Amino acid sequence: MIEVTELTKRFRGAAAVDGLSFTVRPGRVTGFLGPNGAGKSTTLRLLLGLNRPTSGSATIEGRLFAGRPRGLRHVGALLDAHDVHGGRTARAHLTALALSNGLPRSRVPAVLEEVGLASAAGRRIGGFSLGMRQRLGIAGALLGDPPVLLFDEPVNGLDPEGVRWARGLFGRLAAEGRTVLVSSHLMSEMEHTAEELVVIGRGRLIAAEALATFASRATRQRVRVRSPQARQLAGLLAKEDGAGVVPPPASDPEAIEVTGLPAARIGDLAAHHRIPVHELSGRGSSLEDAFMELVADSVEYAAKDPR
Repeated sequence: MIEVTELTKRFRGAAAVDGLSFTVRPGRVTGFLGPNGAGKSTTLRLLLGLNRPTSGSATIEGRLFAGRPRGLRHVGALLDAHDVHGGRTARAHLTALALSNGLPRSRVPAVLEEVGLASAAGRRIGGFSLGMRQRLGIAGALLGDPPVLLFDEPVNGLDPEGVRWARGLFGRLAAEGRTVLVSSHLMSEMEHTAEELVVIGRGRLIAAEALATFASRATRQRVRVRSPQARQLAGLLAKEDGAGVVPPPASDPEAIEVTGLPAARIGDLAAHHRIPVHELSGRGSSLEDAFMELVADSVEYAAKDPR
């Protein structure tokens, strides 16, 4: 189990993490979400003893990670897939990690096989793609067969097959009773991967709850509309107070998406203006909807909404 209690970290007076408290329990995949600059990576570094907190605590299984010898037996982590020596082979890199943590050499071919890099064991890491480096980083995290695993943006650079493999791996690890914390910016991926969420913004906790509970917080219900006069209808709907309209894309010129208006009002407007409607369907709130609403005040660099 991971416990973060009133954790604060300041750099030159600015708080990267500010009074943060949450718990990550075993047996489930917990997603760690937040906009850029929210403090996710700093929190993970504090958990691993790579930075010292200004105040508060971050413990794993009730202890500071820095006080554990042979740490890979207790916690496996992938923070930066590029943080490896490019001149070493994958086998040499993992062997060095194994020997420094008192692990048997037999774990090296086992984890290389598990992450799909057995055939690349003798290749130098400098020639690896980002996806291969991510797999190697995951192999390093698995090396000690630890009860707690931390992954920072682990699917960046993976192809669709790799993303599906990683999703299945995290689920299996959690099903084995391990504590699995996955940091990601990919809302769609978290919807398929996580059961619990910890969401932070500007170093502070926004939510710590089940994914379904968090997604249900979204207030902007969406309605999908299809019409052969989609652009004309979009123009009419855009004039309604509180409405948000995504105009039809070139790939689907009859489809628009509307927020802020109930389906009944959209249908009435279309009927009044004699605009045929071929589809009018409400869509439930998504994780992305809830995330964008709840972190709106925590986004450091916000672009203009195209709607």
